[in-house]
Amino acid sequence: MKPPSDHRSGRGHGRPHGPGRADRPHGGERGHGEGRTEFAPRRGGERDRPDRGHGGAPHARPPRPEQASRPHRDFTAEHRPPPRGPAAPRGTVWIYGVHPVAAALANPARRLRRLVLTEEAEAAIATHLPRPWPLQPERSERERLDQMLGRDAVHQGAALLADPLTPPVLAQTLERPGAVLVLDQVTDPRNVGAILRSAAAFGAAAVIVQERHAPEETGALAKAASGALETVPLLRAVNLARTLVALKAAGLWTVGLDADAPPLSGPALAARRVALVLGAEGEGLRRLTRETCDEVAGLPMPGAGRMASLNVAAAAAVALYELARR
Repeated sequence: MKPPSDHRSGRGHGRPHGPGRADRPHGGERGHGEGRTEFAPRRGGERDRPDRGHGGAPHARPPRPEQASRPHRDFTAEHRPPPRGPAAPRGTVWIYGVHPVAAALANPARRLRRLVLTEEAEAAIATHLPRPWPLQPERSERERLDQMLGRDAVHQGAALLADPLTPPVLAQTLERPGAVLVLDQVTDPRNVGAILRSAAAFGAAAVIVQERHAPEETGALAKAASGALETVPLLRAVNLARTLVALKAAGLWTVGLDADAPPLSGPALAARRVALVLGAEGEGLRRLTRETCDEVAGLPMPGAGRMASLNVAAAAAVALYELARR
């Protein structure tokens, strides 16, 4: 079997494939981990860079006398990126999609700023969340939302401006039942969102990511989570190795996923509460992370000869299902 991987590589969720980040001193934990609290609050919401326009373009040299009569060609306009729409104010995030918006409206921990809906989206959200809602919606056309959020946002006619969630402390999170998922430098927001969705489906207590090598809370992450961002705590750890030590001290059995390890067995772990550790896309678990785990296990994949690997989010779902099988 092969480990879960991101779309950028066929490598898996366990063994690193050479020197580099994995062999860095102190396990590759970068920067400012020493002397800080274990968990850091989530950073500000998603920000869009404003369009530079003509004011941000480099100043052109004045034309030479022999060129003065030639027609002007606006190279700046040709190479300027398409408009991205207005940015969210600092410290806020646009959440979009019917399910993410409905879940955020129902979450009392969310500070809500602005709700923009098409007529169809308002009716769809009403089927999931009965009125009254904490915000009065603004009616909009789909084209306006395309301009606000960008053409790539699958908004389904629903957008909510809100503050990012403040994660709870680790001890408070561990009062919830279920497994804990620890992500070692998983950087794709869609993967993190999909893992949150699987965590909610299988009753996991929390998802822990690294502070400096994980995506911020964005609309894309919330859309992939399909509402699970509001129900599964997402914690940010400054140092994953110390976090694993804290989880073990709290009675959890830490299991890292690796391609060549013995198969993960839910029934064999029936008497334990598990913290499941998944490695970064492409490189797998870093050396110190792997060495800190209580054990390393893999996923049996009979078709591994035809399919090189699983996406990290798919592997998380399979592993959670195996743990639930006990």
